[in-house]
Amino acid sequence: MENKYLNDAIIGGKNITASYTYKGELLRIMYDTPDYKQFVDFFHTGVKINDSGIIYLHEDINNRYNQYYVEDTNILNTEIENTYFNLKVKQTDFVLMKNSVLIKRYVFENNNIIDLDINFLIHSKLLSDFNNMVGAKIEDNMLVQYCHSNTIYMFSKERILSHQLNDTNENITSGKIQDKDYIGMSSDSSISYNIGKLKPGEKKGIDIYIYIKANEKLDKEKTLKEISDIKKMDLAKEQGAVEKYWKKYIKEHMLTSINDEGEYNQKIKKIYKRTILLYPLLMNASTGGISAAVEVDETMSKCGRYAYCWPRDAIFVTKAFDMLNMKKEADKFYKNFCKNTQSKNGMWEQRFYSDGRLAPCWGYQIDETASVIYGVNEHYKETHSIEFLKDTLKMCENATKFLCTYMDNILETHDTSDIVKNEIEATYHTEGRNKLPVSYDIWEMNEGVHLYSLASIYAAFKAMLEIYENIEPAYKENRLKLESINKVKTNITKYIDEIKKYILKNMYDEQRKCLLRNCKDKNSDISVLGAVIPFNLFSGKEKKVQNTVEIINMTLRTYTGGYLRFEYDHYMGGKNPWTIATLWMAMYYKQIGKKEQWKECMKFVINSSNQHGFLAEQIDNNTMKPIWVNGLAWAHAMFVLALGTGPISFFE
Repeated sequence: MENKYLNDAIIGGKNITASYTYKGELLRIMYDTPDYKQFVDFFHTGVKINDSGIIYLHEDINNRYNQYYVEDTNILNTEIENTYFNLKVKQTDFVLMKNSVLIKRYVFENNNIIDLDINFLIHSKLLSDFNNMVGAKIEDNMLVQYCHSNTIYMFSKERILSHQLNDTNENITSGKIQDKDYIGMSSDSSISYNIGKLKPGEKKGIDIYIYIKANEKLDKEKTLKEISDIKKMDLAKEQGAVEKYWKKYIKEHMLTSINDEGEYNQKIKKIYKRTILLYPLLMNASTGGISAAVEVDETMSKCGRYAYCWPRDAIFVTKAFDMLNMKKEADKFYKNFCKNTQSKNGMWEQRFYSDGRLAPCWGYQIDETASVIYGVNEHYKETHSIEFLKDTLKMCENATKFLCTYMDNILETHDTSDIVKNEIEATYHTEGRNKLPVSYDIWEMNEGVHLYSLASIYAAFKAMLEIYENIEPAYKENRLKLESINKVKTNITKYIDEIKKYILKNMYDEQRKCLLRNCKDKNSDISVLGAVIPFNLFSGKEKKVQNTVEIINMTLRTYTGGYLRFEYDHYMGGKNPWTIATLWMAMYYKQIGKKEQWKECMKFVINSSNQHGFLAEQIDNNTMKPIWVNGLAWAHAMFVLALGTGPISFFE
């Protein structure tokens, strides 16, 4: 599989999420969740004009490109102009809202002074492995590519001119494909259609349908009937329905008014709207799980992959949900996804598939657990739903017990009041019975005890006290429950005081009068700001915090105005500014009222967004363009949080 590190554009709809390059090449199709399963190894389209070989639409020395979304939608247009033949191609991609169908519409326009005879070719290779071999066949005027779990039907209302199911690579460059076989074992196959002769100024079009079905639900007769019905659709009308759906979606969730005057205001509005349109493409509608991004590195050549749900990341996203009138989506994340993924001992593992299954992990992170409790309370503040608190209370209480055990290990404290309990434990348990694995930090690179992690626990305990305060009236007739609540409140109040003492003793540099990220080193780390925002362990105006920010500015701020995440980072070279790091600084400056510094951080983020308004994880300092993980859910959430509520006007 070729490396496809940047998704320049993303679309989606009914059970499908798909990504593209800025040249219109289809990179990935995810079905039936936004993170699993990805089918495409490559999907190449091209034209044979007169006696030429294949001219690939996504890559030719004579091609010029212009890509844009239909305003306020997830309908993607890519204009491709071949300057040698003066052929203009408009490619429109969208996903139907009622069926799992990706539509690819092509309009060919002859801007030459001679006739152009055009054949259109599709060369599709699906991902294949020993346990899920891909085969292909031509059936009912369709290219059917199938594996054990799924089948992809590729068809048009037009007749297939020719096909090749095996050894396509041997002759595809000639633009001529031909195969006698109706069925083959190859994972890559090709079909062609005759567009016909275009006179100067003439236009002709073809529509390609990509329909995906899970084999376990496959009923051949029913499927053929569904395909027949799809072909009968008025695609112009269906495209209009999709456009109407997304524009309505924008209106429902665009609660913040943004001034249209000025370049930055217009860019902010583009990013803000793209954020709203991105989130439903990353969400699992059944479970409430939120994928961190559309995958960028299936072969793990540079990372451990991204298309998973991290509870910690999702807490920032759900805060943005609440600001975007996506409260039902936030509700489902906590009431469904979090409840179903919590371990028996009360913790959450590092990451999950969006359907709730445990994803490959490499470490234990205590802030994943603490963040959920904090997030539940933050969501309650927006909804004021006691039913929501009651629904999630047991989950939060179990998580709180786990955090208490963790803090006992950090603080080396335990309950000595129950003599019988202690005797039993001393007799039947080993000395390290409650010892937890050393936690990774927020960046999943350093093990130990971390300021961000402790701040998240501090915030979780504070949140638990507030949850109890709000829910106690609902249990006024339940004496045992109230006694239990009071016992937990007393316990965690003790931890709240001890956490702050521990941090000031072990994570404060007396010489520089600043906060430290952990107990092991003095390297600057943007995550130290987590103790201020969102977790409110310290005030942003405290001298030790201001000293810390001054050091961060000296060590992590790049010449472009963006921020690294920590000193001596080696991931992806370690020299790239991170969008979330820069937005974290923006959030800090906004909190303490430093508007000009907030603007400088926001300008970096705004200027480094891609042409569609997507925000990446990392930015190339030299080009100011996304270099890694475009359309990162966490980055888009931080952008919404950094802007805040109320009317927005960002004048230069």
